[in-house]
Amino acid sequence: MNIRNETALVTGANRGIGHSFVTELRSRGIKRIYAAARRPETVPAIPGVVPLMLDVTDDASVARAVAAAGDTTLLVNNAGVSTFARLTDGAEEDIRLEMETNFFGTLRMVRAFAPVLGANGGGAVLNVLSVMAWMAYEHSNSYGASKAATWALTNGIRYELAGQDTQVTALAMASVDTDMMASIEDEKSAPEVIAKAALDGLEAGSLEVLADGRTAQWKSRLGEDPALLYPQLSAQDAGKP
Repeated sequence: MNIRNETALVTGANRGIGHSFVTELRSRGIKRIYAAARRPETVPAIPGVVPLMLDVTDDASVARAVAAAGDTTLLVNNAGVSTFARLTDGAEEDIRLEMETNFFGTLRMVRAFAPVLGANGGGAVLNVLSVMAWMAYEHSNSYGASKAATWALTNGIRYELAGQDTQVTALAMASVDTDMMASIEDEKSAPEVIAKAALDGLEAGSLEVLADGRTAQWKSRLGEDPALLYPQLSAQDAGKP
């Protein structure tokens, strides 16, 4: 997809990766950008960028976005939340929030905007995922479950929307230097690097963009025995009587 002169809607566009998407799209000559956020007044003022109030967990809010942005040809589903909840003892409301935002929010946007994209010639959907869709960790496994579900969603809608010529691209990455990850000590990519890699892949027609080496490594090992992926667990079992 050549995005020059297209019209994009980016969710979660007021900061982090979402804001980087907005600035990168703008630099590539896109015609109009709807920068969607729950608080549109927090969207930085940029020429050609239209702030749009949107809560992806609310049907009425999404319907209003469809009415306001009916010329959209590129939907970037970036809005997401991480509570760092554990599955076994994390607060259930945190787990439900992550699934409602990351999975059902993306699904809600796709279902609402698929007819718009089809009417506008097909266009494209870019879904922001995470390496956590393919790995487990000491925390954030609820977030990982929501992103794994969204990966399956992305693969599914790619088939379902092919008939209307809608390109569906998945973006996955490890840690990124955003407010969400501020409390985590880890090697982090710059959000502008992630946005550039994602849009390079989208324009090249890639169905999946793995934005860093760690993500590519975990994706390549999906077929391995879990005992090889998590040797520390095998070591624990070996010590049992």
